[in-house]
Amino acid sequence: MKKIILFLAMSMMVIPVKADEGMWFLMFIERLNHRDMEKMGLQLTSEEIYSINHSSIKDAIVQFNGGCTAEIISNQGLVLTNHHCGYDAIAEVSTPEANYLKNGFWAKTKGAELRPKNMSVRFFVRMDDVSKRILSKVNDKMTEPERAKAIQQEIALIEKENNEGGKYTVSVRPFFQGNEYYYFVYQDFTDVRLVGTPPESIGKFGGDTDNWEWPRHTGDFSMFRVYADKDGNPAEYAATNVPLQPKHYLPVSLKGVQENDFAMILGYPGRTNRWMPAGGIEQNVKFAYPAWVESSKVGMDKMKFHMLKDEKVNLQYASKYASVANYWKNRQGMIDALTKFKTAATKAEAEAKFNKWANKPANKAKYGTVVATLNDYYSKTNDKARHDNYLTGLLRNSAFAALPYSLGRGLEYYAQQNDAKKAEVKVQLDEQIESSYSEMYLPVERDVLIAELNLYAAKAGYPIAPYVAELAKANNGDFTKFVDDAFATSIFTSKDKVLAYMAKPNEEALKTDKLYLLSSALLTHYRAKSEEMTKLDNDYQKSFRLLVEGLRESKLNKIHYPDANSTLRLTYGKVRSLPADKRNDAKVNNYTTLQGTIAKYKPNDQEFDLPKRLIELNEKKEFGQYADKAGYMPVNFLTDNDITGGNSGSPVLNGKGELIGIAFDGNIEAMAGDVIFDKELQRTINVDIRYVLFIIDKYAGATNIIDELTIKK
Repeated sequence: MKKIILFLAMSMMVIPVKADEGMWFLMFIERLNHRDMEKMGLQLTSEEIYSINHSSIKDAIVQFNGGCTAEIISNQGLVLTNHHCGYDAIAEVSTPEANYLKNGFWAKTKGAELRPKNMSVRFFVRMDDVSKRILSKVNDKMTEPERAKAIQQEIALIEKENNEGGKYTVSVRPFFQGNEYYYFVYQDFTDVRLVGTPPESIGKFGGDTDNWEWPRHTGDFSMFRVYADKDGNPAEYAATNVPLQPKHYLPVSLKGVQENDFAMILGYPGRTNRWMPAGGIEQNVKFAYPAWVESSKVGMDKMKFHMLKDEKVNLQYASKYASVANYWKNRQGMIDALTKFKTAATKAEAEAKFNKWANKPANKAKYGTVVATLNDYYSKTNDKARHDNYLTGLLRNSAFAALPYSLGRGLEYYAQQNDAKKAEVKVQLDEQIESSYSEMYLPVERDVLIAELNLYAAKAGYPIAPYVAELAKANNGDFTKFVDDAFATSIFTSKDKVLAYMAKPNEEALKTDKLYLLSSALLTHYRAKSEEMTKLDNDYQKSFRLLVEGLRESKLNKIHYPDANSTLRLTYGKVRSLPADKRNDAKVNNYTTLQGTIAKYKPNDQEFDLPKRLIELNEKKEFGQYADKAGYMPVNFLTDNDITGGNSGSPVLNGKGELIGIAFDGNIEAMAGDVIFDKELQRTINVDIRYVLFIIDKYAGATNIIDELTIKK
């Protein structure tokens, strides 16, 4: 998700920026943001937000399982994040008999908490600027590969110097398209257990229909707990581990929100592209994103057909389907928004001004060909972008498009080893086999593979993978017979067949396996790069870096911050309404109510069903201490913070640093926000923390969780 900022070369003048735009580094808050934040309502010092030597708010913010954000909300390591962030883990620990995804789950004791596999949280320790050090190792005479090699060598040294013998994970990341570099130090905890989740009818209320929409009525939250060894250090799962005692945790406010209240969000925004050239935007809108959307829809339809028929299959594919559906709607929203607001044309106008500046005598040698090179790159890669998105859709949605290649390479290596080495390799292969086949249903995989191959062969162009082209020609573009034959004969269609192969390896049989041949052809084609494409890519990387450098030097671009890249950022703004909407029963269109949720209720509907108990609580107005002072039960609210994917689960804090909500979505009208921020349209959709506590307490009766919290009334 997003907010603007950054570092700023030490020599840069103070530049006024819109407070509601930007994803800011915490280490620069005092110098760049603190005064503006105070004017808007912040009551904390910058040291209370970010400190290396003392506990601060940053110590309560974690990256959740590599893709979302979460926050620590008790002195016993209790973690709060979105329901959709915990979705995969909830589905994993569910069974048709104990379906926690459908019915919810609340651990009444710590011993009852459930342990998903491969769950982790990452704490941010510190960061620092290493731009001068890294850039001193490169020069303008280097080719792009030479430059990349020199930078990677220096990055490896920096990471080793700061990991304290492996205690910490260190990541050096580029910013401003490689014009600056910062390192980040993290500590990872891998014993994370499920504490509680509302049923899907609350946590995912509105489903795909309401996704990216306002008004929303979704209780998008779930709760986990971080465990450590007895000394508070990261440790693999063990019965002797104890709840983590964090350096800082967030108190919870029941005071609610009003229009123009200060709102601060901290989290790990994944990716923005606000420096993207006009040609890149045009390529995405007309070539890349339409292919992504179409491929996603094909895969979704085939998955859903089987998911609706079998609850076990529904659990197996619930997380994968939700992920595909989320980006399917996101990409279509991007197409619509970028087209509607003519974003590419706006960027092109700015680049024309830059090109004029770049070709002044003093600048021409360095910047004169930048825009022309970028435009040439996009014109020559448009068709490839379309092809690659159809192909990645096939690889992403079909297990058998990628698995036979990755597993087959391991099996091939295994077959070539002596008995001692085989035993060593077998341990790794067994883990891969177990994880690959545990959540697989062949009828789904058959239908998805056929549909995606048919689509790829018919639409991708460019050209497509030669082996696929041959098969398409031989089968008149219909891959049904090929896939059925492949499934009947391949060793990759079940765990038992793969294990049988390992018992009696036969390299020749592997090399003629139809799924192995198909998967190898797809991955080989995906990774292939001609000399022409290599040169185009290298020229593009250099020109993009120079474009960003030149735009900053010329001051022709008003953005004074780097794109998001999954590093911890802070965004601040206000609670802010959208124009009145008759679909919302709220008096001000900056919040929604439980009564509005009930108004959407459709019995037995997959997206809009509701638990009977929730309806009864609303009828009786049994809201406890969580109702707004006006009497209604709040559900969601809006702020104008600048966020993007990865900010899901981020805490929304008031001026005192108290938790008032959880960010979980944005509005589709501002879907172009990853490329260009719209201060009028951009909104963050948040779960009101009072609704979260109401569900935990009054709906679920999990008062043991409430008792852990520090509640401010």
